[in-house]
Amino acid sequence: MTSPHHRSLVLMFPGTGAQHARMAAGLYGHEPVFTDAVDSVLSRLGPEGCAVRKDWLADAPAGTLDADTRSAPLLFAVDYAMGRLVESWGVRPAAYLGHSMGEFAAAVLAGVFGLDDAMRLLWQRVMMQRTTPAGGMLAVAASEQELSGYLGDGVVVGAVNAPRHTVLSGPEEPLRRVAERLAADGRTCRRLASRTPYHSPALAPLVPESEALIGGLRLARPHTPLYSAYTTRLLSDEEAVSPAFWAVQPMAPVLFGPTLDRVLREGDRLLVEAGPSQSLAVLARGHRAVRSGRSAVVSTLPPRAMGPGADRRSVRAARGKLLAGTCRPEETSASGHSGRLPVDLPVS
Repeated sequence: MTSPHHRSLVLMFPGTGAQHARMAAGLYGHEPVFTDAVDSVLSRLGPEGCAVRKDWLADAPAGTLDADTRSAPLLFAVDYAMGRLVESWGVRPAAYLGHSMGEFAAAVLAGVFGLDDAMRLLWQRVMMQRTTPAGGMLAVAASEQELSGYLGDGVVVGAVNAPRHTVLSGPEEPLRRVAERLAADGRTCRRLASRTPYHSPALAPLVPESEALIGGLRLARPHTPLYSAYTTRLLSDEEAVSPAFWAVQPMAPVLFGPTLDRVLREGDRLLVEAGPSQSLAVLARGHRAVRSGRSAVVSTLPPRAMGPGADRRSVRAARGKLLAGTCRPEETSASGHSGRLPVDLPVS
């Protein structure tokens, strides 16, 4: 087994579908770096950001996290703040890896986007998505090839997360019919917490306006290597400053599984999920490189809302593991993929 000290650290950031009520709320007001980072994100949205924070911290929120106006800025804020918190411990990642919205958060941490520009772009996309037809996403315990006969009428593969973890995306009625067919065929599937058909052609009309906005922003080369789950390789300097590259992401398929394969093929890694739900950690723990013990996984937050104390204990445990440079084998190797779906399969 490879010594933990020879593993390079990769920070992972989940996307839409990983969000849940009060995710990481137990850290707010108790972890200063996390608190300041969340405030720096939400304050840039003015009154809307205040409403998002109020709902997030409330025992009985007025809004739902299924709505893009809540889920998008809050998930970005938690991902970004968790990245800042982990790095405040003196941890310096060799690379970042994000899942759609998580890739956007990683790009901000890597210096590609300034935070002001990132929030301007995020909010414009949220507003534009209101014009798209109703739809959603469907996680299926099957390979991309097995699902080819279910595609059509606007339903496409939106994400390939692992060999048998695929997400379909599309308009509401066609997606509902596909779900019924899958259930009738005995396949395991479930709807994800999104009302938007991310990573499907339904969002194509939004690309030109997004590209025009990004063209007016200041983009920079990343100061930390960033693996793109759209290309399955390291983000190039040319891609980093290309408005077209970032504009197409909401409609392009996410190839997280193949990208994770590359990340783990290129070195022994300590994969640290800096975000809610442990969705990426579940996927990574099923990878042969982790099951063999060559690479390892650390989660920074609980898999679901378990109270403020659980958030704090999880962060303290993760910090201890990272500063010690090690993880217990039983926490970093898990059984391979089965027909079951992870509790929170990431989607965008």
